[in-house]
Amino acid sequence: MRCVIARFPFDLTKSGVLESMKGVKPEQVVGESVIIGRRTYPVKQVGQVITRQDRRDFSTGEVLRAMTQLGFTCRGLPRAAVPTQVLSPLQQASAMLGIPVTV
Repeated sequence: MRCVIARFPFDLTKSGVLESMKGVKPEQVVGESVIIGRRTYPVKQVGQVITRQDRRDFSTGEVLRAMTQLGFTCRGLPRAAVPTQVLSPLQQASAMLGIPVTV
């Protein structure tokens, strides 16, 4: 498949990406990721290995688009947990009775 990453055209195949990533130790994932084989890699690491370019030269979107088209599983940013409000015993009892109390 032909794709453009950082203004340069690349002919990528699924087997070629698998071969390029063979033996590459995954870095810690903190953002978007791509599952290649049994390992989960950060998108920027995959882009750097397959294009041999600096990570600043391409966006995660370009690499995610290419990896998705090749059939790899891509994961986005993890959703932030919604902070739960801790109720005081008085507020909890009032809520159970249906009478909201503001403190």
